Amino acid sequence: MTELKKIRRALISVSDKTGIVELAATLKGFGVEIVSTGGTAAKLRAERIDVIEVADVTGFPEMMDGRVKTLHPKIHGAFLALRDNDEHQRAMSEHGIGAIDLVVVNLYPFEETAADEEASLEEVVEQIDIGGPAMIRSASKNWRDVAVVTDAALYPDVIKELEETGGSISLKTRQRFAALSYTRTSYYDLAISSYLAEKLPGDDLDYLEPLNPFKNLAFIELETEEADDAESMPAEVDIRLAKVADLRYGENPHQNAALYSVDGDSGIANAEQLHGKEMSFNNYVDAEAAWRLVADFQERAVAIIKHTNPSGVGLGSSNLVAHQRALATDPVSAFGGIVALNRTADAEVAASVNKVFTEVVIAPDYEPEALDIFRKKKNLRILRLATAGGTSKMEHRQIGGGFLVQDQDNFSISRGDLTVAGEVQPTDEQIAAMLLAWKVCKHVKSNAIVFANKNQTVGVGAGQMNRVDSVRIAAMRAKRTELAIEGTVLASDAFFPFRDNVDEAAAFGISAIIQPGGSKRDDESIAAANEHGMAMVFTGYRHFKH
Repeated sequence: MTELKKIRRALISVSDKTGIVELAATLKGFGVEIVSTGGTAAKLRAERIDVIEVADVTGFPEMMDGRVKTLHPKIHGAFLALRDNDEHQRAMSEHGIGAIDLVVVNLYPFEETAADEEASLEEVVEQIDIGGPAMIRSASKNWRDVAVVTDAALYPDVIKELEETGGSISLKTRQRFAALSYTRTSYYDLAISSYLAEKLPGDDLDYLEPLNPFKNLAFIELETEEADDAESMPAEVDIRLAKVADLRYGENPHQNAALYSVDGDSGIANAEQLHGKEMSFNNYVDAEAAWRLVADFQERAVAIIKHTNPSGVGLGSSNLVAHQRALATDPVSAFGGIVALNRTADAEVAASVNKVFTEVVIAPDYEPEALDIFRKKKNLRILRLATAGGTSKMEHRQIGGGFLVQDQDNFSISRGDLTVAGEVQPTDEQIAAMLLAWKVCKHVKSNAIVFANKNQTVGVGAGQMNRVDSVRIAAMRAKRTELAIEGTVLASDAFFPFRDNVDEAAAFGISAIIQPGGSKRDDESIAAANEHGMAMVFTGYRHFKH
């Protein structure tokens, strides 16, 4: 598979024509042939950019008021054909199909039309794009050969890469764009499903709430918890456990307990204990929470965990700096906690950790001097675990009469996954802080609120019955440790059902918010953020932890 793919032929068909002239001009500068459809072709020709009409490629005119124009083998074959497959190449030659290397498509504005209360059902239905999603799905399936761009916000990235590579797009970019493309069509279909569930008769559809659009994405909110497709999980689960050790007791002294390991798994149950008292039931539970948290960070990170919740997380150029930042969030709660590092522990951080009573330290490895320092604490449990997590991708939780089984929550986001929901554009520093807060928030018991700057957590509100109380608790912890809240960011593990969360955050000086979005009242929260001059971004994913 070729890492760099030379772009020789592109198809451009866009409803939103923002930035399309600049992109097309760049492509022409590299000698790319552009195939286009009616309105887009007219726009480009008006800017003196030569294009070939799709109708000239297929031999069929656009028909049925534009409903049929790109649904043709000479278009989809140009996307789907594998360039290194001889049979595919023979078929292309036999039927006169020319390969297309880049597809630039955005969809009819269904979400915007559906959000217009004055729009009729017929008007909204006409904005259900057929050819666009079909082209996106076909081309994205062949990301090994084809790049697919579905959002004008991505055009600068495309232009930059074309200029840096002399007219090519890398495999990494093609893969990234393919994933984003399927996300786009997924949300588009959800928006249509939600709208039709509200507008069309039928009791079977009544469980869906109305559409709630924002920017390019649309979310639906369910009255009940969303359920995965049952067929995506195995019909039977076979768990083979081997006893590793009897434990002194379970969560409480009157409960018997033992540690069992899963056959073939390399997770926390098989961590190497280098020093200290034997691990307890609660030690293992907290060590697992701490290790999962720091393993989520690519940057050097230190986390301090108490009762499975992070009391503080810090990043830094050294382990010592990261630990001091983590400790500063809540030094009181750090007493008797678990400290986890995602880098080899050194002597400096060992001396710092030893100043506070700590139950367990866990790291991928230890310098000899660090071990000598840690071993001065007779009862301190020292665990070494080189891998970021176990091999199992599923979690099991026992309930009366059975087990609940789910995929591990390994989902992560990057800057490019964020959608700005309000009028205020976040700064680079705010985005860095929001991504830190979001990673930590995933590991906080719901309802979860995390205040952070770009280097550390500032306040954590965990496990409350309502989200406003979590905001207040995060602020209370920050004030108690005299950490500045003004200008920090807030992460919420789930959407805000009301704007009061935003108002409360603004009162404490929060400057930006990262949250999943998807509430029926998102517009109210966005309006509140705009009123307070706060940036707000949506991730599209929540991180409940019960």
